[in-house]
Amino acid sequence: MSKFTFNLPDIGEGIAEAEIVAWHVKVGDMVEEDDQLADVMTDKATVEMEAPVSGKIIAMAGEEGDIIPIGSMLVEIEVEGDVDVEELEAKVEEQVGTESTETAPTAAMTSPEVPEKTSEKSEVAENVKEPAPAANKRPAVPENPVEQPQTGPVTKVLATPAVRKRAADLGVDLTQVKAQGEHVRHSDLDAFLSYGSGQGYRPAGASLRRDNETIKVIGMRRKIAQNMAESKRNIPHFSYVDEIDMTELEDMRQDLNANRGERPKLTMLPLMIAAICRSLPAFPMLNATFDDEAGVVTRHGSVHLGMATQTEQGLMVPVIRDAQDRNIWQLSAEISRLAEAARAGTAKAAELSGSTLTLTSLGPLGGIATTPVINRPEVAIIGPNKIVERPVIIDGEIHARKLMNLSISCDHRVVDGHDAASYVQSLKHLLETPVLLFAD
Repeated sequence: MSKFTFNLPDIGEGIAEAEIVAWHVKVGDMVEEDDQLADVMTDKATVEMEAPVSGKIIAMAGEEGDIIPIGSMLVEIEVEGDVDVEELEAKVEEQVGTESTETAPTAAMTSPEVPEKTSEKSEVAENVKEPAPAANKRPAVPENPVEQPQTGPVTKVLATPAVRKRAADLGVDLTQVKAQGEHVRHSDLDAFLSYGSGQGYRPAGASLRRDNETIKVIGMRRKIAQNMAESKRNIPHFSYVDEIDMTELEDMRQDLNANRGERPKLTMLPLMIAAICRSLPAFPMLNATFDDEAGVVTRHGSVHLGMATQTEQGLMVPVIRDAQDRNIWQLSAEISRLAEAARAGTAKAAELSGSTLTLTSLGPLGGIATTPVINRPEVAIIGPNKIVERPVIIDGEIHARKLMNLSISCDHRVVDGHDAASYVQSLKHLLETPVLLFAD
């Protein structure tokens, strides 16, 4: 019998440490070669660690959420016979240092995704998974609620099924409202709730009460928390909001979809990205990243657009590379591909880093205005809000128009308020005159 120490290998250039996100073994387990041992997360990706040799787990590095340095012991395995350490180390290096092991990215950003309320489904709602609003779910109530045990005559209090159900929801004993044999109406129940609360009826939300729960912040949620804290701590944010008339753009989108042929249906998102890319060349200070430690701002010639996407693991930001070189149909296909890869956890690290500007929104949840948090080291983030139909006075007459508020947050160390406002006005002009998106 001999012991083999499996040290955490170098799993990425410049990576000094990794977080243990999940253990798939425990001390005493027997493992076969290539069995999954643990998932570890770096600043770049989540990597699956596999057993380089068969044997028995006799020691482990720590608990989930612990951070361990590269080169330190991950697990110790007891194996039969002598072990060729050099051969195993070469095998581990071959297994771990490839892109095929990358499964999940680091997170950034703030809000879920881009919304819009039009006659068709919101474009971002089609590309982004909607959160389920569990808070509005009512507690289940039996069809025939059993009243609390009573004393006295066998005669029951008279009440309609609706009144009985409401009383059961509130935990109210109907005999406390009226004497047995008398008829209880909703008005009687209302009076009791107003003046008889001292008799101890149960509040409507009592059945929703839960015990306190302690959750360790690890993995993706830890990265999101860290990135958000660093962004707010280091970047002096300011936000600017303006209203945009999306009526013409929405009409054009519907016309394009009606004549799309075999191509997929367009959402609003690729049209908005096209407008962002077309308006950026005159405002290079917005398509930039800021290395605050070196004191250097890089103004990027290409637009690598980050697209905030809500997933079960948390908020991720897949990147549309060279968005300025793609037409609206190509943008639509890439949006769908990246959003699905992010949700499935198959996006590679290269697809989740290197953005120069991010687009984010609250998606189908909408909202009047947002103040999104910048995806550091970028210097700006754009947040469309929901599209709503409102009356607008044009030439003295009232017209129904589709309006949307557009928010932008900027790094005030790099971008001035005049720059942000001027850019939004340029973007507004393109969105309100969509034919310009296809002009040379």
